[in-house]
Amino acid sequence: MKKIILIGIFSALPIVVFNSCNTSNSQPLAEKTSEDEAYITIDTSKIPDDQFGESVRYGRELMLKTAYYIGPNGVKGKYLGNKMNCTNCHQDAGTKPYAFNLMSSHDNYPQYRGRENKVLTLAERVNNCIMRPHSGKPLPLDSDEMVAFLSYFKFISKFVPKDGDFKGAKNLEIEFPDVAASPERGKALFVENCARCHGNNGEGVYNADKSGYTYPPLWGDYGYQPGSSMHRVIKQAQWLKSNMPYDKVTIGKPYLTDQQALDIAAFVNDDAIHPRPNPKTLDYPNKMGKPIDYSHSPFQDNFTEEQHKYGPYKPIIAYWKKNGWKAVY
Repeated sequence: MKKIILIGIFSALPIVVFNSCNTSNSQPLAEKTSEDEAYITIDTSKIPDDQFGESVRYGRELMLKTAYYIGPNGVKGKYLGNKMNCTNCHQDAGTKPYAFNLMSSHDNYPQYRGRENKVLTLAERVNNCIMRPHSGKPLPLDSDEMVAFLSYFKFISKFVPKDGDFKGAKNLEIEFPDVAASPERGKALFVENCARCHGNNGEGVYNADKSGYTYPPLWGDYGYQPGSSMHRVIKQAQWLKSNMPYDKVTIGKPYLTDQQALDIAAFVNDDAIHPRPNPKTLDYPNKMGKPIDYSHSPFQDNFTEEQHKYGPYKPIIAYWKKNGWKAVY
């Protein structure tokens, strides 16, 4: 097995979770990959010099410094229950390829969401992130902050095709192994390579003024809730594959194997050893819209909670396909 230098796993999130250590959140992405394959970039110099532009700039600041502005000690309001930032998961303020990219979000909403089993507006989706990964309370829909988020999403949407089909729009897919993800194997990887950034207890490391995290917490009272997307092993593994370790991976060129990414996600999300803030209610009221790696019953199938959480996932997917159902993950 290759030695892995996994530094700075993540933060949700917004569906929020792991943060790449020492990764700049303010610089535009490289325009070309090593194979000269173009990725879409955002030209912030094109933000207009008017009131709308002011809102766009504030929205981008909110993405980068969410906790500073609206965290538990926020200078603009106290809406978050922890000090993680949107960019911990939606890296580079939502513009990095394969990192929960948000450049098409303005065009993709309103959208049906299985978590609530209803069609959500983009503003409702923003509040979904604030309430789950951030354990917070909803922003007023007419607040400067909500308007700024939506203004920013509208601005960055101008750079992408209207059909949402562009390179890096989604995270890299995982090829599922025949065995379940292993928290035990994941622990060994974490202890050797991740604890120096996120701490032995996954508590993270605050920045200098403690307004946010340099390396965010991965579990505990200030981590993301079980209802967050990052609490799903497949979803988190896709993010890890695309973005970690920060000093070994390049855009579109993974370093972790699929099995390693799944194992690390299994360890971080092992509820038997890692406490989390408890959501008031469990999500996904419609069993047909529940992702296969969401581990709270009831299920549309007869597989156990443990298999839904850790896999192996191939039998679940095959069962759904046999019955003419679409497996979500």
